[in-house]
Amino acid sequence: MFHSLAPDDLALVAEVSHPRRFGAGEVVFREGDESNTCYVVRTGHARAVREHADGRQIALATFGPGDIFGELAMFDDERRSATVETIDPVEALAILGPDMRRLMLRRPQLAVALAGSLARRLRATNERLASQSFQTVQSRVASVIGQLVAQAVAEGAPSEEVQITATQADLAMLAGSSRESASRFLATLERAGVISQGRGRLVVHDPDALRNYVY
Repeated sequence: MFHSLAPDDLALVAEVSHPRRFGAGEVVFREGDESNTCYVVRTGHARAVREHADGRQIALATFGPGDIFGELAMFDDERRSATVETIDPVEALAILGPDMRRLMLRRPQLAVALAGSLARRLRATNERLASQSFQTVQSRVASVIGQLVAQAVAEGAPSEEVQITATQADLAMLAGSSRESASRFLATLERAGVISQGRGRLVVHDPDALRNYVY
């Protein structure tokens, strides 16, 4: 999200950034916590989830290298709207909201870049909700796997035989389905030779074939 900034502006952001490390499965912050810090992922992956009163969870988004989360803290001090937890070990840069607000007052182009990032996130969320409203469970799960494949390839994975780190529960949450329904569909994909499943991961042998299940 900072790619359009001039070197001088990037240097200012770097001055207020602090390295942080989190282990796999660690909670970075919880829904309802005080909000004063945003994070830029350097390595690893995390996800944002919300929990229903009955204990059910839904994953709102996943984050990889270059992504930012908790960015609302740069604009206000409202409490966290979701829980963010790591999927694997994460190295990140932490930026205090008050520091970024001071920078945005000094550098309006920084505020424009942040607003653009929020707009893209909102647009992606709206598109996801719209598509999930009309898709079957199978289509939603296939779409989620396709998105994770695209993310892995963007991070340097080969375009075939793509390994992604995700459990059946992870995929079900991202697709807004039950674990049982997601598990049945994953078994169908495995029988068709599209994927192979392992403990906490799966290998997508034929990413193009996933498109046949999205409708």
